[in-house]
Amino acid sequence: MKKEPYQIVQSLLVTEKGTALSVSNSQYVFRVATDANKIEIRRAIEALFSVKVAAVNVMNLLGKAKRMRSAKAGRRADWRKAVVTLKEGKIDIL
Repeated sequence: MKKEPYQIVQSLLVTEKGTALSVSNSQYVFRVATDANKIEIRRAIEALFSVKVAAVNVMNLLGKAKRMRSAKAGRRADWRKAVVTLKEGKIDIL
């Protein structure tokens, strides 16, 4: 079962730290599917943005515990973040 690149890469995270990484180290931060592995992420980034990927680092992030107005506690969904280092090329953020 092959996944489409848009199913693997959900969004580009535009944060202060991510922008600094893109300027200095040619690294970009993406929110990816929780079941995607490094090889799938690499192929999806290369297909979507026409760049060459040097390395992919992934981390699983736990969703924050939230409290509603009532006494019930809720929780945001867990998610996965990928930091992609490029060999050559550039990703246009806007």
